Amino acid sequence: MFRKIGNPYLLTAIAVIGGGLFGFDISSMSAMSATVMWVLGCIITSAARNIPMLIVGRVFNGICVGICSAQVPVYVSEIAQPSKRGRLVGIQQWAITWGILIMFYISYGCSFVKGPAAFRIPWALQAIPAIILCVGMIFLPESPRWLALKGRWRECEQVLILTHGHGDEYSPWVGRELEEIKDWVDTERQSWTAGYMQLFSPRYLNRTHIGLFTQIWSQLTGVNVMMYYITFVFTMAGMTGHQLLISSSIQYVINVVMTIPALIWIDRIGRRPALLAGSTFMGIFMFATAGIFATYGTDPGPEGVDGFKEASVRVSGAASRAVIACSYLFVASFAPTWGPVSWIYPPELYPNHLRGKAVALATSGNWIFNFALGYFVPPAFVEIKWRTYLIFGMFCVLATIHVFFLFPETSGRPLGTYPYRCLLPKQC
Repeated sequence: MFRKIGNPYLLTAIAVIGGGLFGFDISSMSAMSATVMWVLGCIITSAARNIPMLIVGRVFNGICVGICSAQVPVYVSEIAQPSKRGRLVGIQQWAITWGILIMFYISYGCSFVKGPAAFRIPWALQAIPAIILCVGMIFLPESPRWLALKGRWRECEQVLILTHGHGDEYSPWVGRELEEIKDWVDTERQSWTAGYMQLFSPRYLNRTHIGLFTQIWSQLTGVNVMMYYITFVFTMAGMTGHQLLISSSIQYVINVVMTIPALIWIDRIGRRPALLAGSTFMGIFMFATAGIFATYGTDPGPEGVDGFKEASVRVSGAASRAVIACSYLFVASFAPTWGPVSWIYPPELYPNHLRGKAVALATSGNWIFNFALGYFVPPAFVEIKWRTYLIFGMFCVLATIHVFFLFPETSGRPLGTYPYRCLLPKQC
């Protein structure tokens, strides 16, 4: 029997490697199975001889990322103390940003390799963090709330002693959390039959819509434009060749660095202020970018800048530098706000018997809109050009209004404990 890890930061560091896999893809037992699937996907894609083989490998990777992105926030939120929960769950987003950054530079370095090894090496290297996660999961304890629901109270208490009491069974944190879990289990067993349809019952519908829209708005703010398609944006700003790639990579460095303030202060400032500030500033930079392109941009013709149809507007000089600055400032606004909070917030909304299903549903909203925007943005750049930024700017405005009127504050509260029927934050 392996000795389990009790330090919440080390425990989280292992668990959020699943978030790192998400980041690599962009640029509990279900997590044990997910890592095996990821390694299998990496083997298939790195050895791909044709398009169908590549697609099969990517399907395996996609399933793994879906499992990890839904399960890691749930697991960490149930292990963490309320006073540290935001910081620990937020590390999930930090791991994602590191995954994006590391894989970008690996891919950039491999671009100098000749032949098919240039793409096989990055895909093969993606298996390394999955192997680390697979081994590390052996040393992670089960969720105490899950153990309590299964009636395994002694094991539940041992996990709390390990994670909350740091080995001290007489720690007040242990007794307090155990009593809270007992009260919570008594309440939850009265509504034990848990299915997805229960999320849409009058009792939980408000929570469901808030959790789902937290993930949806995180996509509709336009972060895809500034991450996936940043090379098109910087091409319109006059960047070329290696200068284009290096300038684009600065986005990912900013993303990593600016997530750190959220990890330090998110449990002090709360979820609502972070979301409100983030969407407000992101909207400002979206509208500013649209204004710069509309005022100073020229039409490069149907072939686009440097042959990229999606690079449908050209700016130069001070206007070019302003576009680049707005892009960097947008990411600097997203990284400490909607980036981590979109993972921290949903698990805090739901009771235990629904948390896994509810967070999975919320995460599916992220992926559905991620997929849809992946198809929308390139043709939008071609057809409506700079007006694409106006659309995302309006989404940021709507997100701000939605959060202000309907999103409750969950910071520092026991999981899933705000009133079921509260509609306005002041009622919660």
